[in-house]
Amino acid sequence: MLYRNLLFFTALFTIGILSAQNNCSKYYPLEEGASFQYTMYDKKGKEDGSTLYKITDVSNSGSDTNATMHMEFMDKKGKEVFTSDYTFTCTGNGIKIDYNSIMPQSMLEQFKDMEYDITGTDIELPNDLSVGQDLNDANVNMSISMAGMKMDMEVNMVDRKVEKKESVTTPAGTFDCFVISEVTESKTMGATQSFPSRLWLAEGVGMVKQETYKKSGSLVSSVELTKFDK
Repeated sequence: MLYRNLLFFTALFTIGILSAQNNCSKYYPLEEGASFQYTMYDKKGKEDGSTLYKITDVSNSGSDTNATMHMEFMDKKGKEVFTSDYTFTCTGNGIKIDYNSIMPQSMLEQFKDMEYDITGTDIELPNDLSVGQDLNDANVNMSISMAGMKMDMEVNMVDRKVEKKESVTTPAGTFDCFVISEVTESKTMGATQSFPSRLWLAEGVGMVKQETYKKSGSLVSSVELTKFDK
């Protein structure tokens, strides 16, 4: 369950469910009260759950904009599984996510009586995207000490690249998007897995769609924007 939670939130980092003032990031409209609903599907296209995000607070600090995002994760029956709050920063050059603040509280609650340490490199989405552009890698590491043992988990987001421009349609509408490809590599207790993915990013909206694949190229899961209010 822990491993699945970590991969799930890594996908959320990739998705970048973020927002920012129009003069801060041209891809995400930041307004307190704005909400985003995403539906998750399994490899056969069957609904597998949903997430609802809402911007609950926006503040400025110098040239930066800081915002708090509240997330609710529901299973395919509509039952709430967990909630979490995290923060992010928007600079004049784009969006930057703090991995430490986005780590799900439901996961950390499992380790409240243990010693743990979280480190990482922020994920960045710049304003000046162009086809063929390489994006910086990102990663998150978690080290847990329990019962005299140490467990390390590592997730790396590598080979991030703006692949192409493409129009995509979801229940929320039709959007002109940049398609960003990347590979998520996860290492837990000696086991390593690698999942290529693609993210469809629309100006003024943010993430519209995401697909995750096996190394063979077959689809593992997908996420689509199903509702967007601001």
